[in-house]
Amino acid sequence: MTSPAAVRVRFAPSPTGYLHIGGARTALFNWLYARKHKGTLVLRIEDTDRERSTEESFHTILDSLTWLGLSWDEGPGQGGEFGPYTQMERLEIYKRYADQLIEEGKAYRCYATKEELEGLRKEAEARKKQFVYPHLWREKGPSDWLDGQPYVVRFKTPLVGQTTFHDEVFGTITTPNNSPSVQDFVLLRSDGIPLYNFGSAIDDMLMKITLVARGRDHLGNTVQQILLYEALGTTAPKFAHLPMMLGPDGKKLSKREAERYDIPVSVTAYRDRGFSAEGLLNYLVRFGWSHGDQEVFSKDELISLFDFDHVSKSDGKFDMKKCLAINHKHLKEEALTPTDRYLEQLAPHLTARGLPPREPSLVQAALATVRERGRTFAETADALDFYLRDHVQWDEKSRQTHLTSLAAERLRGLAALLAEQPSFVAKPLDETVHAWLVTQGLTIKDVAQPARVALTGRAASPPLFDVMEVLGRERTLQRLIDGATWAAQNVPTLSIAPPHHE
Repeated sequence: MTSPAAVRVRFAPSPTGYLHIGGARTALFNWLYARKHKGTLVLRIEDTDRERSTEESFHTILDSLTWLGLSWDEGPGQGGEFGPYTQMERLEIYKRYADQLIEEGKAYRCYATKEELEGLRKEAEARKKQFVYPHLWREKGPSDWLDGQPYVVRFKTPLVGQTTFHDEVFGTITTPNNSPSVQDFVLLRSDGIPLYNFGSAIDDMLMKITLVARGRDHLGNTVQQILLYEALGTTAPKFAHLPMMLGPDGKKLSKREAERYDIPVSVTAYRDRGFSAEGLLNYLVRFGWSHGDQEVFSKDELISLFDFDHVSKSDGKFDMKKCLAINHKHLKEEALTPTDRYLEQLAPHLTARGLPPREPSLVQAALATVRERGRTFAETADALDFYLRDHVQWDEKSRQTHLTSLAAERLRGLAALLAEQPSFVAKPLDETVHAWLVTQGLTIKDVAQPARVALTGRAASPPLFDVMEVLGRERTLQRLIDGATWAAQNVPTLSIAPPHHE
């Protein structure tokens, strides 16, 4: 059996869409806490929204967590002694505990209809009062129940006193029990499906969760859940509520708001844009947690350093520029992204561009020339494009500008020179070409851009002689000749202005 002292945390997403990056941040904090304390991370699927929950979303969430490297110890695909781990498979459990609370006089059946409650709500609005459930069925018992009529189960919230709990981030929080937000809340709907507070509390109790870390928007739910724990005669877990992730305008980072600022909100969108899983996690962990001025961390460092003492109380605004910068640092540093790991994550982005398979040695050599600048795998794939294609895809503006008829002769001369070189390595090629240019009365500026465009199709590229070395002798010479052939035919069209008449 599990030791009472063992750390057990959970991540409990709803399969109603993609995994939001805010949810990924919550999963990350739970994962770090579990790994630091050698505890257990439970993945629980809260699929009680039957209209919106889908099998596709379920698999998308699991795939997103797997891509991020946030493995879970119990839950779908892993099993565990406290399953099932999807709420719709646990309905009998919720009914059993709801019935228990009714029998103990801590909950009750409420037969009030939607129409009846709506009428009372409108009356309150007309009086400009906040609607509070008026305890219509609170004091009624089995003899009053309506056979065959639908009912919900409501909790008998204490009418006096207050509830206090300590939050690992926000400190001590006290709420009066007669607060409208804590009114006799519904535990089970008439169809037997639990509302969030009841299902979550029952599951956390039975799964022996020791700490619940979730977004600050759930802070208002905690009082109701603590009251449930007390009614059930058990100890509540610890709670840690995390600051919210907002958009640049300070509003909740919804899909609609995020699109205005070109900020992806789903984990899969970051993967598809070429972010590193480790780079994205690094940005997310800094979104609400800090360790001095350090910005870049390996996973092992995060596991070692993470705690809730350094989680901020303040909400933050998502900064895509900062997110890209941190991702860039991860991709540049071999210690953070080893080359083999880099090539593994880069491969899908090369395939997506329609690039043919190449020898790993060629891709690795080409990567060394562009790695410093690629902020994402997608940017790196674009920078590598010309290395991996059989034929150059010329940028039309660059070709028209630099592959002129004058450049044709110089490119042929350069190709002839390079064909004679015994070694096709960047530094000797550089020295040889510069010496040749002196004999021709030319400078590197006279041939560099035409050669660059001929070799890469672009006006900007890695250092010219590094490009030659990676392409190799045969492809370098062929591209220079192809460039010269096109340049010889590139006769600028003269634009003659029409005569001006007074």
